[in-house]
Amino acid sequence: MAHRTVKSGYSSLTERINRFPQGAPPSKLLYSILKILFSEKEAILVSKLPIKPATAIQISRIWKKDLTETKLTLDSLAGRAILVDIDKNGESYYVLPPPMAGFFEFSMMRVRGDVNQTVLGELYYEYLNVEEDFIRELFTVGDTQLGRTFVNESALSEQNAIHVLDYERATEVIKTATHRGVGLCYCRHKMKHVGRACNAPMDICMTFNNSAASLIRHGHARKVDEKECIDLLQQAWDHKLVQFGENVRNSVNFICNCCGCCCEAMIAARKFAVLVPVHTTNFIPKIDGDLCNGCGKCVDACPVEAITLISSNNQVKPKQKKADLNEVLCLGCGVCVRTCAKEAIKLESRTKRVITPLDGTHRVVLMAIERGKLQNLIFDNHVLYSHRAMAAVLGAILRMSPVKKLLANQQVKSRYLEALIIRYNNRHAN
Repeated sequence: MAHRTVKSGYSSLTERINRFPQGAPPSKLLYSILKILFSEKEAILVSKLPIKPATAIQISRIWKKDLTETKLTLDSLAGRAILVDIDKNGESYYVLPPPMAGFFEFSMMRVRGDVNQTVLGELYYEYLNVEEDFIRELFTVGDTQLGRTFVNESALSEQNAIHVLDYERATEVIKTATHRGVGLCYCRHKMKHVGRACNAPMDICMTFNNSAASLIRHGHARKVDEKECIDLLQQAWDHKLVQFGENVRNSVNFICNCCGCCCEAMIAARKFAVLVPVHTTNFIPKIDGDLCNGCGKCVDACPVEAITLISSNNQVKPKQKKADLNEVLCLGCGVCVRTCAKEAIKLESRTKRVITPLDGTHRVVLMAIERGKLQNLIFDNHVLYSHRAMAAVLGAILRMSPVKKLLANQQVKSRYLEALIIRYNNRHAN
C-alpha cells in the first residue's frame, strides 16, 4: 500500500514537470532522483502547483491548507532550491523551475550535507549521460532550444566586434543584471562524483536577475559584483570554456562556462548536431589554409569536435596537414581563434542571423507551441477540473494540422508573439 502511494505521488510530480515545455521523461532513475530531492508529501503538493509564479495565498487555496503552514512549506522548498521565490513589489511569488536549467542543477551548485550528492551525482550521470532520453528530449525537440552560445568576445576583431549586439555579449549580461551570483558548475560537480571531472574551474557558473536573487538569498550561489563576475568570465576564456546561456535577449538568468567533456549542452551538441540542440552565435570561423601549419591546437580546443585535420595537398610536404571546419557542427564560440598562433582563424558574420526570443515568456511560448504544450500554459491550474477540460480541448485543436502549421509560421512565432509580450509587459509594468 505504501509503495503504491509513493509511486502515485512521484508519478503526479512527473506529470506536473512534463506540463512545462522542458520536461523529464519518466523512468526508474527519475523517480530515484525525485525521491532524494522531495519527500512523498512534498511531491504531492508540488505536483499541484501552477506553471506560472503564484503567491502563498493563491497556493494555500490550491493546497487547501492554512496560510502559515503553506508559507513554511514554500519557504522550505525555496531554501533547498526546489522552488524559486521571486520578490515583486514586496510580495513573494513561488515557481517550480524546470529540471534544467533548474532544480537538477541547483541541487549541485554548492557542497551540501542535506542530500547525498554522491548518490545524486551518480543518478544524474545515469539519467542524463547513459539513458539519454532526457537529453535528447530537452535539446532536440522543436526549433527553439533552451540555450544559446555566447561568442568569446576576446576572439573578435575590431571590425566584427561592431556587429555584435548587446544581448550577444556575456559582458553586457553581467553589466545590466540586477543580481549576480556564482555557484559550482553542476556538470563538473556531477562528473566529479563518478570520477570523470576535468581540471577546468568549477566555481565559475553564473546566475543573474531573479534566479540569482533567490539562489543567493538561500545560500546556493555566492553574491558577486560586476568586476568579479567579469574577472571570472576572463578566467573562463583563458581556460577555453564556452559560454552557454539562456536563449533570450532580455533578463538572461544563467550563463554556464562549459567544457566539452563534462557539460550536457556540449555533449548534446556533439551527439545531436544535425538537430541543432544548441543555438549558435552569429559568427563562424574561417580558416586560412595558406597560414595554417596543421598544429592541431584548434582541434583539441573545439568543444564539439567541429574541426579536424586533413591533408594540405602540399606536394613538397605530402604529410603536411591543415585544419578543416565542419560548419554544421560549429557553435561559433570563437574558442579556436585564440588557440591559433599563426592567426589563421578569424570570425566572420554568418550569412543568416540566428533569431533569439525576446525574453523567457517568449521562449517558453515558442517551445510550448513546437512541443504541443501551449494548452498547459493557457490553462495553468490543473487542480481545477474546468482548466483540465479546456486544456484537453485546446490540446486537440493544436494537434490539428492547419492550426499547427499556422503557429509554426516564423512570422507568427516571432513578430506576433513578441508584440503581444511587449504589450503585456508594458501593461503590467505600470
